[in-house]
Amino acid sequence: MRFGSRDPVIRGFRFLGDTVGYQVTLRGARAEHFLQKLIHIVLPRTKDFRGVSPKAIDEMGNITLGLKEHIVFPETSDEDSKDIFGLAVTITTTAKNAKEAESFLRHLGLPLQEK
Repeated sequence: MRFGSRDPVIRGFRFLGDTVGYQVTLRGARAEHFLQKLIHIVLPRTKDFRGVSPKAIDEMGNITLGLKEHIVFPETSDEDSKDIFGLAVTITTTAKNAKEAESFLRHLGLPLQEK
């Protein structure tokens, strides 16, 4: 797990050196479990979700999704949360290009919009 901190540019806001984010890498069974939960539970619970744009897939076959609220995960409850924060999820595939990745992600069940 890595911690992220603010750049020195934001010195006026007194965030210098404060932890503002975490980076976690999941592999194997944990990654598969998280991905299935993301596709089948979290994304359908997201407000105004209309599918992921295929344009979000980069030329190397990876995709990054941004979620505005962490409370869409079933492990969290909005009553217990004082603050609501967003997160970014990057899915790294072994696909050689965006077309292969799109086919793979559709096969997994990721709701991609039609082009």
